Amino acid sequence: MAGKPATAQGAGERRSLVQSLASQLRASILSGEVPVGVKLPSEAMLTAQHGVSRTVVREAISALRSEGLVEARQGAGVFVIANTLSGGSAFDAVDLQKLSNLLEMMEFRIAIEVEAAGLAAARRSPAQEATIIETLEALDKVAAAGGETGPLDFDFHLAVARATNNPRFEQFLESLGGRAIPRARLGGGAAAVVSGQYYAQLRTEHHSIADAISAGDEDGARQAMRRHLTNGLRRYRALRRKAAMSEH
Repeated sequence: MAGKPATAQGAGERRSLVQSLASQLRASILSGEVPVGVKLPSEAMLTAQHGVSRTVVREAISALRSEGLVEARQGAGVFVIANTLSGGSAFDAVDLQKLSNLLEMMEFRIAIEVEAAGLAAARRSPAQEATIIETLEALDKVAAAGGETGPLDFDFHLAVARATNNPRFEQFLESLGGRAIPRARLGGGAAAVVSGQYYAQLRTEHHSIADAISAGDEDGARQAMRRHLTNGLRRYRALRRKAAMSEH
């Protein structure tokens, strides 16, 4: 695959910058400093003002959009539409410590993300393709070092959702946040029993998705994402069983 490799540290730094910028913009909106109806500064202006990349600005704005504070209007810019946070996502109350809830969420993700992968293969821009590749390379590096891969795993799925160029897919994943990658939340030591074989299988599945998207293979991307998430159902069951056994 082509694309400039990203380090795990770089990906982590980007996430931190996104959170910092989103927090600053959110505070300005909630305080009334930027009133409802007002247009936010352009992407270029925010990039210059805060000394961050355009990608950081886009992700920060996306976070505010998922919170119901702003909306993008075609050809006009991003406008503030509320100065109070909404009651949160309907998924906030889902208890992923319960295997039944986790499996229900995985089934729901299959319904959404399989189509997202196909659309990403058809619509991705060169920059979006590069982001998918870079995130995957960072994920591989962290996994090889034995680190916590959940955040970068989420970033990979989010990069695929963004490559659809339909913001609703991105908003769905953002509403889940870290709950989309629940293995660290399974409890009972489940995260501790994740094996090298587990990550090797994940790597194969992730690369199959990315390769199909890069090749513009819509059907192949859908099949690869379906296989990945369906296998996830089975793996989470296995993780729960291993964790339960380790407690006895």
